[in-house]
Amino acid sequence: MKTIGLTGGIGSGKTTVARMFEEYGIPVYIADDEAKSLMHTSHVIRHELQELLGEEVYKDGELNRAYMADKIFNDEALLEKVNGIVHPRVEEHFQAWKKEHKAPYCIKEAAILFENDGYKRCDKTILVVANKEERIKRVMKRDGVKREKVMERMKNQWSDAIKIPLADYIIKNEDLTETKEEVKNLHRILSL
Repeated sequence: MKTIGLTGGIGSGKTTVARMFEEYGIPVYIADDEAKSLMHTSHVIRHELQELLGEEVYKDGELNRAYMADKIFNDEALLEKVNGIVHPRVEEHFQAWKKEHKAPYCIKEAAILFENDGYKRCDKTILVVANKEERIKRVMKRDGVKREKVMERMKNQWSDAIKIPLADYIIKNEDLTETKEEVKNLHRILSL
């Protein structure tokens, strides 16, 4: 089964696009959701995160996301170390998950597919794009945050201009009817 990497900047609608592929019976793995889950369930990850960030990274048995975010937000080296703990476990989990499914291909949706070289483990990649203002509005509405907060998050991500040359396919996600049509056409191509 082919692995198709799916990514896009914050608010681009990558999860919406992933769900459209599911409508064709394509298995979809949401890497960020699985990473969050593994940070709660994996004793190995828990132990390594506590060694790196301190016992407080887990509070009452739960991942203390605010504490972790505080620690790594402006510390790129520390963020890389956290990613070095979590990402290999997510990849192992994905490989096991993939063996449980039968389809011409599966979608692996990941926010930082290009940034962490995850795209190199994919057969093809799809980049979901949308204009900046639309993305800002979507995130403000979805997360209930102010514009400045969204801009701050965007600043910490690679721009589409950097990602576009790395992508095999680009889906412009601004009009849902057109997006569905693009997904349908891409599904036909990827199923061959």
